[in-house]
Amino acid sequence: MENHTLNIDILILEGLKVSPQSSVPAFVLLLLIYIFIMVSNIGLVVLISMERSLHQPMYLLFCNMSINDAFGATTIIPRLLSDLFPPITDRYIHYIDCVVQAFCAHFNASATHTVLMIMAFDRYVAICNPLRYAAIMTNRMVVALSLSAWTLALLMVVILIGLSVRLSRCRWIVFHPFCDNASLFKLSCESVLLNNIYGLGYTVVLLGSSIGSVTLTYLKIAIVCLSSKNKALNSKALQTCATHLAVYVIMFVSGCVIIILHRFPHLSDHRKLASILFHVVPPAMNAVIYGLQIKAVRQKIVIMFTRNTGG
Repeated sequence: MENHTLNIDILILEGLKVSPQSSVPAFVLLLLIYIFIMVSNIGLVVLISMERSLHQPMYLLFCNMSINDAFGATTIIPRLLSDLFPPITDRYIHYIDCVVQAFCAHFNASATHTVLMIMAFDRYVAICNPLRYAAIMTNRMVVALSLSAWTLALLMVVILIGLSVRLSRCRWIVFHPFCDNASLFKLSCESVLLNNIYGLGYTVVLLGSSIGSVTLTYLKIAIVCLSSKNKALNSKALQTCATHLAVYVIMFVSGCVIIILHRFPHLSDHRKLASILFHVVPPAMNAVIYGLQIKAVRQKIVIMFTRNTGG
């Protein structure tokens, strides 16, 4: 049969595949996780913005991560919740909504890498060049780094999604829990060679620059700590860097699992679950890791709770 372009703008979105008896537990679990992500991340941003003592580059840069985590969770989880109870054949989504969700999902994933890169730079300056830290990490520099992280991610994703939107469509079923770039170009019967080339380049550049900068930064930090006999410096460096590395490793492993599972078509259900976990697990853990690990933030949280319970 000759392929033909569909003019309809309604797609069927596979969503999260669960049995009818598991729908309610899955809904409650996802809803609780979403509430936790939003409260912990937005709460941390509010705490940092309200407490002048936390108006330091490290905490201000972390606000980027919390905002991005809340944004990423909102991109994916509410749609998954709304599609849990209808049967798969009734899970409709407008094409434009699918494009927006795909854009937001990739923008969130890309910004995670770029934000972690600027946070690594901040740690490098603080530990390897402490005497010039205040002169280098000014408010202007914090704003410039934050804007560069978001702008770079935005430009890369605009091209990525734009290459998929230009294609005509001959299919209308999205075989994925949510819309992403691969879902969009798989709706077409045209050649997607250009999409695959750019997608590969996009992944290599993003992961390569992310891994390279973080590895180089922490190697230099390790050299400084090993050559320094200042135990206080080493302890502080270990605490802040371990926190940042923990966040990075969780995010990186989650992303790599999805890429690896793409190579095994028979594990498609596992890949779909991993793609959901990528947008759920790191956002749920990041605020906890930073909020409880960093002493200054932990102390402010304790003071707030004791003040509220005491009043």
